Amino acid sequence: MPLIEEKIKGQNLFNVRNLIKQPKHKTFSMRNTLKLEEAAMTVLGIYLLTIHNLNISAWIWFFIFFSPDASMLGYLFNSKVGAITYNLFHHKGIAIACMSVGYLMKVEMLLSIGILLFAHASFDRVMGYGLKYYTGFNDTHLGKLKKDKTVDIAPL
Repeated sequence: MPLIEEKIKGQNLFNVRNLIKQPKHKTFSMRNTLKLEEAAMTVLGIYLLTIHNLNISAWIWFFIFFSPDASMLGYLFNSKVGAITYNLFHHKGIAIACMSVGYLMKVEMLLSIGILLFAHASFDRVMGYGLKYYTGFNDTHLGKLKKDKTVDIAPL
């Protein structure tokens, strides 16, 4: 059922932002709170990778950490394939599923892959990159990426 919006003189009366009271000062915005939360998850993931490192040296892990970004190659085909491949490697639910199966089945490789995907997805969200819509790389669940790769999110 579509949402019916009432408009009087061009003003949208049914706007969630009108229902939320904004603080008078914005010293620490919600966006910064979420970035801090994602940074904590990144640090936790990197710590867990030091425990479950598969006896791979740290400098190799540095390159492996960014390997999920190879999923952007899907954009060479089109935006839909690109979004699907990117989201497959950057979805935290998939990462948690890999970790869970790896832990329960005692498959260290799968556990490490899940931790890596989780840490990398959190890192990307700190940097402003979110899950992608089919409309293009710059359209993310966090907002639209600007040309300078910053996220343009309207304040609540």
